[in-house]
Amino acid sequence: MSQKISVAVAGATGRMGREVVKMVLEDPELALAAAVARSAEPADAGSLVGKPNTGVILSADLEEALARTKPDVLVDFTSPKAAMPNSELSIRLGVRPVVGTTGFTPEQIVELDKQCKEKGIGGLIAPNFSIGAILMMKFAATAAKYMPHVEIIEYHGDQKLDAPSGTSIKTAEWIAETRRELRQGNPDEEEVIEGARGGYYNGFRIHSVRLPGVFAQQEVVFGGHGQTLKIRHDSYERAGYMPGVNTAIKKVMAATGMVYGFEHFLD
Repeated sequence: MSQKISVAVAGATGRMGREVVKMVLEDPELALAAAVARSAEPADAGSLVGKPNTGVILSADLEEALARTKPDVLVDFTSPKAAMPNSELSIRLGVRPVVGTTGFTPEQIVELDKQCKEKGIGGLIAPNFSIGAILMMKFAATAAKYMPHVEIIEYHGDQKLDAPSGTSIKTAEWIAETRRELRQGNPDEEEVIEGARGGYYNGFRIHSVRLPGVFAQQEVVFGGHGQTLKIRHDSYERAGYMPGVNTAIKKVMAATGMVYGFEHFLD
């Protein structure tokens, strides 16, 4: 049997972090090397997910944990503010970052790609690890060739820090690749309340809804003469992202440079 891939998890006590810890512990091809959270108390990582003790004690210091355990991969579901320095630290120590946190600028992605290539390792920044979400984006990009009038509405819980979501931005980028810039709506329209028309991207709008009780949904709405087309994806629980995270951990081992978008790891 081939050697297990050792995995560290940043943000391990968060809701996504706990799902990652559980997934790693349940896969015989993976080994949990470290579990890190800023407010961590010295507890066994297994206790986070109702598993037996693993021998991996929660740590509050990411650099110390990575230097001590030397994992192959760091999975990061922390915050937009922490993701960039965490990724740079990971790369500097030769650990491949797999990042589900959104909020990176194009310039930051280019910089991380350069750092990965200098180290000869791969990394991944994925706005969404859901297979269904990737298909939604792919279908939307195809539809935009034929129905260029489009708007995106994305829904998340009220505690999400960034708006619009990384998934909606990635969707907009895909649409822009197949659709020339087209300013939609009445050229004389006026926002009576600032922001009412949503964020502007390449001629169309992105609307961010933030409400308690919402998990993650996105709708891409196309309008044409006498018709509309709606492409929608709904996520109901965090476990739905784990098959994608699992695939990313395994495929990043063979990558070089920082990859932007989980779709590049799909066959």
